[in-house]
Amino acid sequence: MSKENKYESNQILLILFFGVLMGALDIAIIGPALPAIKNTFNLSTRIEAWIFSIYVLFNIMGIPVNSKLSDRVGRRKIYNIDLLLFGTGSLLVVFSPLFLIFNQISLSSINLGFIVLLLGRSIQGFGAGGIFPVASAVIGDTFPPEKRGGALGLIGAVFGIAFIIGPIIGGALLLIAWELLFLINIPIVVILIYFSTKRLPSRPNIDQKPFDFKGIIFLLIILGTFAFGINQIDESNILLSIKSYLVLPFLAIALIFVPIFYFTEKKAKDPVIDLKLINNKNLVLANLMSLGAGFVEATLIFIPSISVMSFSLTESAASFMLLPLVITMAIISPLTGRLLDKIGAKKVILIGTFILISGLLLFGFLNANYAWFFITTILIGIGLISLLGAPLRYIVLNNTSEVNRASQQGFLSVFSGIGQLISGVMVGGIVESLGYGLLGFSIAFITVGVISTVLIFESFFLKSKEIST
Repeated sequence: MSKENKYESNQILLILFFGVLMGALDIAIIGPALPAIKNTFNLSTRIEAWIFSIYVLFNIMGIPVNSKLSDRVGRRKIYNIDLLLFGTGSLLVVFSPLFLIFNQISLSSINLGFIVLLLGRSIQGFGAGGIFPVASAVIGDTFPPEKRGGALGLIGAVFGIAFIIGPIIGGALLLIAWELLFLINIPIVVILIYFSTKRLPSRPNIDQKPFDFKGIIFLLIILGTFAFGINQIDESNILLSIKSYLVLPFLAIALIFVPIFYFTEKKAKDPVIDLKLINNKNLVLANLMSLGAGFVEATLIFIPSISVMSFSLTESAASFMLLPLVITMAIISPLTGRLLDKIGAKKVILIGTFILISGLLLFGFLNANYAWFFITTILIGIGLISLLGAPLRYIVLNNTSEVNRASQQGFLSVFSGIGQLISGVMVGGIVESLGYGLLGFSIAFITVGVISTVLIFESFFLKSKEIST
């Protein structure tokens, strides 16, 4: 790679890095802001949860739509649209408290301000759904195969960095007003759109076939109803809540539309999911392993609660117990990326899954000892970034062509999100059934560790050398 091409590639990488960082920060800083938002809109704890849940729901739905459009009309255009959506949603969240005035004037019981906030979070989530898959696809378009691992590793480090600086930024801005947490997105969006318009490649698919509207609609129905149904399950009584009108009908709709979607895709000229890629063993395994990685990732949200019980910490202090884990992920991700370019994905994933499962099982033997706690969570971080970071995306990049690169990257994120939803319910159910104590968390982590051994068997079937395109 010439100096000029290297300089251009580094500029592109910087634009992608800050775009993904912005989306990741919005997840990292929402936790500290929830109490202030709850007080502003006078919310119950159950309703408050929708501030996060609706973002996740629309994020999952936005991934396949944005990714597919990126393959059709070009990376730059969709990346900019995603940034614009994210900024628009952020503005709605910022101005949502102003709509509380209408409640005072009309004396209505409808919390219009909160509805506007949820609308903003929905638009944010939908836009953010395309940022990471499109960024990964751009790397595949602009970097040679022998450099893709390192670039993906740097992008993967964003999430660890976000969770390090997120609480610091959030804490500082919360001293003034929680709205600033979202207002800060606006200048970043403007700057990123300006530079991406100048630097990002835009090569739309010339061979344009009819857009698969039916496939997109059916896929959104499947993902939306499944995510909503799973989100409404009450962990304290899983079996009873599954039968409720907020869960069972939605899961049933998702199940019914799966075969409808399948046969629609078989007939589509430009399907959302190219069914021919099902014959690619590496791609199938990558998606299944992304499901497993998401399944493990969801356990991280319980670590602060475990810290409170194990070390008698305040909730504020307990949130910092995640720092060794996220710092490890931020450091290991670029190193993992470089290893991919040298030894390939299979070896990296095999080593990573062994470390991940060891960390989960050892953490399951909970011990009120700081050294034990940090060592085991660091092992989990090393193992997790060996899946969620660059390796799986590296496999997908090297087994797809430019015409379906983003959509396949998107499905990695979809499967990861599904894994998170399922795991959150399962872990919560185990903990609640055992009295919400350390024993419940211990059993839950050991269970997740045992289930995750499937990842080792899957990684053995990966091809030693990926197909570069």
